[in-house]
Amino acid sequence: MTIHLGGTTIDCENPRALAEFWAAAMDYKISEDYGGEFVMLLPEGSALGEVPYLGLQRVPEKRDGKNRAHLDFHTEDRLAEVERLVGLGASVLGEEKIPGLTWSVLADPEGNEFCVASSTE
Repeated sequence: MTIHLGGTTIDCENPRALAEFWAAAMDYKISEDYGGEFVMLLPEGSALGEVPYLGLQRVPEKRDGKNRAHLDFHTEDRLAEVERLVGLGASVLGEEKIPGLTWSVLADPEGNEFCVASSTE
């Protein structure tokens, strides 16, 4: 293979401010900050290229409509994790359930959607 996933980038109005939310949400650190225009987050102790980063990129337009792609997270205690994320500034948009899986749809402080799921029995 000649390519690998470098990371995932979220378009936003204020990368530095949104980096605070995502760093706390994922227990990541700011790895690179390119003048506040593009901020890269990595897990503590990781270096760029070792694991995919989460990037936050300044764009002039506000988000309009549903995300075409979003981040999915998995946890053993979905309700506790959702409560923690809301405390950091996320908003709950809804909950979905299919046999074996339940997930909450949330939005970060700029309205970018993401999901937190847990297995159900």
